Amino acid sequence: MMNRVPVRCAAIAAILWAAASAVAMPARSCRPASRTRVLPPIVCIDPGHSAATVGARGRHSAEYRVAWHIALLLRRALLHAGCSVVLTKTSAGENVSNRARARIANRAHAALFLRLHCDAGSATGAGIYYPAIAGTIRGVSGPPAYVRIESRSAASLFHHAFIAALHGALHDRGIMTDMQTQVGRRLHGALEGSIYARVPVILVEMCVLTNPHDEAFITSTDGAGKMVRALAAGALAVTNRRLHHRTSGAQKPAIDP
Repeated sequence: MMNRVPVRCAAIAAILWAAASAVAMPARSCRPASRTRVLPPIVCIDPGHSAATVGARGRHSAEYRVAWHIALLLRRALLHAGCSVVLTKTSAGENVSNRARARIANRAHAALFLRLHCDAGSATGAGIYYPAIAGTIRGVSGPPAYVRIESRSAASLFHHAFIAALHGALHDRGIMTDMQTQVGRRLHGALEGSIYARVPVILVEMCVLTNPHDEAFITSTDGAGKMVRALAAGALAVTNRRLHHRTSGAQKPAIDP
């Protein structure tokens, strides 16, 4: 959608920034329990869209701005928990291709490529997507089988912790596959960011921004704080599992397609 940016985006951004002080840091940690020196797992946070693509629009907010500010709050929470964090953008409006976003996650050897979005439509609530089958775009097919397997596991671990931490604040739309999205079907099975991923990848539709209840939730100080705590809980559930596997066996290399 390419309509003009809503005039109240700046006010919403200020509210989301205020949520930083309200975010209680997660109890779980990325720090390894053993005395053996192990580098903390890396979470690559990918705030969806840009000023050029905008994404979903609520009455008072735009997806690319909401995703960016939630990403900044989430980075703070995960760093406090001992994780390493990489962002795929340097500003809300920056336009970064899906291939470049995936490349950042791949080259960081991220334990989780966490893509943050807001949905549009008549539904309500939050949903988790992962690639169950490979898709194809511009002659590139992916993600490979091992990424699909790891992404399915990540989606399950993430969803359980995420929904528990939300405490019913939003409707649970469940776990779905990329193929259940319009873009995933067009690309024969996977979202574009998933196709290029060589690390575990999930996409979180944090809310339905065109739903007034959902928009009010995620653009409020309290709602943004709850969302960040839930996202952090989900990410830590995945990274702690990956950290255990990393200390007990070799990891597959993340090679850019």
